[in-house]
Amino acid sequence: MIFCDFIQKWPSLAKVKKARKQTLLDFFDNHNSHYSVVNNARIISIQNAMPLTEDKGIIEPNQMLVEVLIAQFKVLLKGIEKLDKAIKATYKTQHDKVIFDSLPGAGPQLAPRLLVAFGSDRERYQNACELQQYAGIAPVIERSGKKMWTHWRYSCPTFLRQTFVEWAGFSVRYSFWTKAYYEQQKSKGKPHNSIIRSLAFKWIRIVFKCWKTNTPYDESRYLEALKRRNSPLLKFAIKS
Repeated sequence: MIFCDFIQKWPSLAKVKKARKQTLLDFFDNHNSHYSVVNNARIISIQNAMPLTEDKGIIEPNQMLVEVLIAQFKVLLKGIEKLDKAIKATYKTQHDKVIFDSLPGAGPQLAPRLLVAFGSDRERYQNACELQQYAGIAPVIERSGKKMWTHWRYSCPTFLRQTFVEWAGFSVRYSFWTKAYYEQQKSKGKPHNSIIRSLAFKWIRIVFKCWKTNTPYDESRYLEALKRRNSPLLKFAIKS
């Protein structure tokens, strides 16, 4: 919203260059931007900025267009804020909330998305593999003659897949074993995106069991299970 208000107040570079430094600082402060380093950097950028053109035939109609778009964007932002509040309120009433609140890195943004991804019908998916395939997380294996190759699943609900991928990425910061797995695969030369997709694949299997048994995720119990299986992942974590 700060940038919408900024452009509405100073719709052209020429106008904002005429603004006093204190006026700009007051504007940033009134919009909850209190970091002096950031605000001073903005002001220096404004002072050093050079116009791409001074042709009024280009500047004025595009300025009017941006002003119209900003008015529309503000309405959209209010709508998004209303939806976010409704999602949070609805999520708080869900019986499965305790499961998805327990997931490392899910937080208030991704936990509701993950809850919706699994749903409330425990009979919809008979096993984790069905959800992995439906969400596009499970890779597709192609064969032709003696050749075989694996590729990204193209036909799937992309927002659903993105939900799992985003959460897998965040989980690296909050889960011991996911961090260890990430570093292990990275040491083998695997690219970032491939590692995160693999983590998403593993997480679906873990959360599926929690979902089926109505049990919150417990990191310590999972680490104990890895220890009992003598997982090489734990050995890598200890060495590193």
